[in-house]
Amino acid sequence: MRFEQKEINILHPDSGPYGIAVTPDRKVWFSQHKANKISCLDQEGEIKEYKVPTPDAKVMCLTVSSKGDVWFTENGTDKIGKITATGIIQEYPLPHSNSAPYGITEGSNGDIWFTEMNGNRIGKLTEKGEIHEYELPNQGSFPAFITLGPDRSLWFTENQNNAIGRITESGEITEYPLPTASAGPVGITKGNDDALWFVEILANKIGRITISGKITEFDIPTPNARPHAITQGLGDDLWFTEWGANKIGRITTNRSIEDYSIHTPNAEPHGIVCDNEGTVWFALECNKIGKLSLMK
Repeated sequence: MRFEQKEINILHPDSGPYGIAVTPDRKVWFSQHKANKISCLDQEGEIKEYKVPTPDAKVMCLTVSSKGDVWFTENGTDKIGKITATGIIQEYPLPHSNSAPYGITEGSNGDIWFTEMNGNRIGKLTEKGEIHEYELPNQGSFPAFITLGPDRSLWFTENQNNAIGRITESGEITEYPLPTASAGPVGITKGNDDALWFVEILANKIGRITISGKITEFDIPTPNARPHAITQGLGDDLWFTEWGANKIGRITTNRSIEDYSIHTPNAEPHGIVCDNEGTVWFALECNKIGKLSLMK
């Protein structure tokens, strides 16, 4: 397979693109944590920007809900945000200060689930606007990314506890320690094989965990790649950002790993997502959005 890479410049300098998500009609939404904006890139290449009402919110990860709204975390101001397709923003303050919400995803029944890095909690925001929080068993676990699993539970990484966590819709938590010590798990996603896949930023590995808790790890060939985020692609492919190596990685059906160098040096790739036509989009903190398209 051959892929064509392009980079799209952001309108304003030093905006800090970070999280990224895509709608079914292939509109790409991304956060700009330095510019305090949520933005949308359409298929014609036009970018629309929306200012977050709370100053210095430090917007991080985002997700597109089944209703078409985009939900995002305000890591610096302890809020969860929602923006409609027409650009209307609503914010939901969290019950505790210094919670530092980070990862975010939609649950199986439409609730929005998120991690609280400093709060050491998993949060749930219901359709009625009610917030429920669940304490993690171990202090200082530093929960990072979160995703919906094939078992209808939410799966998340515990960056400082070196474990993968699972929480049911009723709030029951299970933790699965990683085989590699001090691996530093960060990104996590559901694969098309009905397992959960995650990256280990310190161990330089890709991990796979089944819903029964069996963990397998795969070494990334590039040294010091520092993988950050991961997403499912078409078929059984998975894509991930190599923040340290300035590359985009791909793990294939046969579990081999390939990577693609980013054109701009020191681009700092963070969030990554694949649209329904197989184009891979990624946020570059160097003030660009990158894309990899399969050459036909």
